[in-house]
Amino acid sequence: MSATLAYPVHVNARMDRRLSRWLWLVKWFLAIPHYVVLAFLWVAFVLMSVVAFFGILFTGHYPRGIFEFNVGVLRWTWRVQYYTYGALATDQYPPFTLADVPDYPARLDIEYPAHLSRGLVLVKWWLLAIPHYLIVGVFAGGTVVLGWHIAGGLIGLLAVIAAVALAVTGRYPKSIYDLVMGLNRWVLRVAAYAALMTDKYPPFRLDMGPHEVGE
Repeated sequence: MSATLAYPVHVNARMDRRLSRWLWLVKWFLAIPHYVVLAFLWVAFVLMSVVAFFGILFTGHYPRGIFEFNVGVLRWTWRVQYYTYGALATDQYPPFTLADVPDYPARLDIEYPAHLSRGLVLVKWWLLAIPHYLIVGVFAGGTVVLGWHIAGGLIGLLAVIAAVALAVTGRYPKSIYDLVMGLNRWVLRVAAYAALMTDKYPPFRLDMGPHEVGE
């Protein structure tokens, strides 16, 4: 992967070859158990991020156990988003796990940082990230919690448009899929940066398509 394009947050996916024309109408209901679990996981995510903040401030390192937990929460969230109105690109029900599931269509991984700046930890999650927050607010609407958006914004609108096209034609428009992936990838990069998981500033770049460049 090119050094200019590489980013430590890796978001990849594949679209189901055959998607139900109408299942998307009830996915909000089917995903309720996940929403309940994620509500608790995100409370823990925020608390663990506070602990990580002090760990980085005093040691320059993100506690490994907390890092793995927080990656798992983002990973779980991404799978649910992909199944529901963040993409609607798979009919495979998301697994209830923080672990990576290689055969699930949506995957996320974040490289563990060997060292993090003690100074940046004081400002990157609020001051430095403000330009990205403004952009992500448009992408994901007003229902954003460190990268978790249930629906809304440009992403939700595009996913629903794609679902309507699927219902009418039996096909999910590839151009919309590629754009939805790029928007989600941007949101998840910002989420990881805001959660102090990397010092590398998210690029102002829409990397569209199902896979990261070079993966």
